[in-house]
Amino acid sequence: MKKPKRRITAPRMNRRLFSKRFRLLRPIRRKIQKGLIHIQASSNNTMITVTDLGGQVVSWDSAGTSRFKGPKKGTPYAAQTATRNAIYMLAKEGMERAAIMINGAGPGRAAALRTVLQSGVKLNFIRDVTPMPHNGCRPPKRRRV
Repeated sequence: MKKPKRRITAPRMNRRLFSKRFRLLRPIRRKIQKGLIHIQASSNNTMITVTDLGGQVVSWDSAGTSRFKGPKKGTPYAAQTATRNAIYMLAKEGMERAAIMINGAGPGRAAALRTVLQSGVKLNFIRDVTPMPHNGCRPPKRRRV
């Protein structure tokens, strides 16, 4: 018996843009050779935003919009799926170079970075932009029990 061919479909976020009912929402085809990939990895979620060099958002996705709910949103697998969805359209349209800005110390941080490396996009630099306090706010007073 012959196996059916597996079709590569657009990520869930972009399916609506390709359906016949929503033809007016079809994205404007623009060539983006260079861009910035912002990865925000918190303990509960991972958000990926891809912008052009002017700062205009081209594509974005998060573990929550990739249909992960509750504690599964914080997993590395959810971050991997979200990153793949965010980069899907751009890699297809011809994005060649990118710079990565990573914010936060969540579990999806390394998985998202690995997925970008495997996508075939050449990287200019990887910068960690996690805010660090320079002896910031005063801590709350000690608890007395």
